[in-house]
Amino acid sequence: MHPPVRDPLFDACLAAAAKLEDAHDATLDQWRREVERARYAAQKAERRYRAVEPENRLVARGLEAAWEATLHELARTEGELARREAARPKVLTSDERSAILALGDDLRAVFDATSTTDKERKALLHTLLEEVGISLVSSDDGERHAKLLMRWKGGALSELSVALKRRPPSIRTGEDTVELLRRLAVHHPDDKIAGILNRQHRRTARGLPFTAGRVQSLRHHFDIPVHRANTSDEDNELLTIDEAAKDLGLAPSTLHRWLGDGFVGGEQTTPGAPWRIRLTEEIRSLFVDDAPAGWLAMLEATLAYGVTRQTIMQRVKRGELRAVHVRTGRRKGLRIEPPAPQNQLFQP
Repeated sequence: MHPPVRDPLFDACLAAAAKLEDAHDATLDQWRREVERARYAAQKAERRYRAVEPENRLVARGLEAAWEATLHELARTEGELARREAARPKVLTSDERSAILALGDDLRAVFDATSTTDKERKALLHTLLEEVGISLVSSDDGERHAKLLMRWKGGALSELSVALKRRPPSIRTGEDTVELLRRLAVHHPDDKIAGILNRQHRRTARGLPFTAGRVQSLRHHFDIPVHRANTSDEDNELLTIDEAAKDLGLAPSTLHRWLGDGFVGGEQTTPGAPWRIRLTEEIRSLFVDDAPAGWLAMLEATLAYGVTRQTIMQRVKRGELRAVHVRTGRRKGLRIEPPAPQNQLFQP
């Protein structure tokens, strides 16, 4: 875009210089009036002080303080007037005015010069433009344009059509990830949640891996409360593997193995989330210090039933066989209920 040459430059540059000088003169006139008002107030306060009777000391002290205050105000306004008079802008000389007018002969070269910064170009346009009218137009293909009607100082008019960038799609975290975060925040802190989301190969709206800080920002954005341990009686019974193992008197690795074998049931908020166990009385009863008399170790049970260990565990999981885990003593480990004697199987 190139501004019209010569006439707008004449008006803009010279009018700007004149306006600067006029504004400074108007400010000086205002401060001169302030000085006059302050001087009048000081003179009035002095007359009132000198008119009071000497024996009326209380009134005299009050009037003397008021007089001093007006003198301070007078000194302040006089000092400000002197400072502003000293800061008078430099008036253009005839040579400088001629130089400014000469620029109008090659304004395009000045505007396009590599030495002219974008900020200077904007300032130049701001000085030269009188008014800009903008209207939005949408074409049949969905493209949007802004039509500009520019009125330059000096009366010249210019029209310009500018294509508007399409609005980029909004960046937003998937609803399924947000919903999963709501469920995970009930049970896990932010660093654990970040690990779970990463194991599921989820990413932030900008394609970044999750961290505790990014999970926290996402929670704040969607107003999701932070995880607080043991917030209800129900949650007190839903324990991590380590917590449940400690409660049951087991090694965490043992509880992991029984969880994998289906000997005990666990809960997982989502794939990749830590397992949690709700310690019901039924689960507690599976872990004992002494097995019932006659119950068999795993090897003995496979021989007695004539099946593999895997089959034994599947039957335990389905409830077809009863089993307990002995956690103390020399016979520590899983104990399986023995098969019923054959002569009892066919009794009516």
